[in-house]
Amino acid sequence: MSIRFQRANFLVSDIEAALRFYVDVLGLEVAFRKPHRDESYSHVVFGLDRASPIGFVALSTPGQPRVMALTEVAGLEKLSPPRRSTIVLHVDDPDAVIARARAGGYEVFPEEELITHDGRRGREIGILDADGNLVVIYKITAPAPE
Repeated sequence: MSIRFQRANFLVSDIEAALRFYVDVLGLEVAFRKPHRDESYSHVVFGLDRASPIGFVALSTPGQPRVMALTEVAGLEKLSPPRRSTIVLHVDDPDAVIARARAGGYEVFPEEELITHDGRRGREIGILDADGNLVVIYKITAPAPE
């Protein structure tokens, strides 16, 4: 059996506002967009009202095409804790991402020390997008002890 992970998908209330976070703050790139549709498989799998049109955009990193998607659902309420999912992203410059997030008014959680399963050390920081979706960024700063 073969499995290939295609992408994560977050529901968002406003795709343009979401792109300000995912593109301008995190640095993802728009791979493609689909126009708003009245009929979408997303209505079925996310349990959405079929009266709400669905927007869609796929996002890429420079080395990973279409690794994330945003599905726009008008009227979606902001998520409240407990959060049930996240995406975790390695970033080269966490300080720059944090600064852009704070400048954009996004909630940035206190930084924690990351200790990986194999003993590497680093930094990890949680950030909420405008809809309350959790993104955790990290950077490894020290190799595993020998």
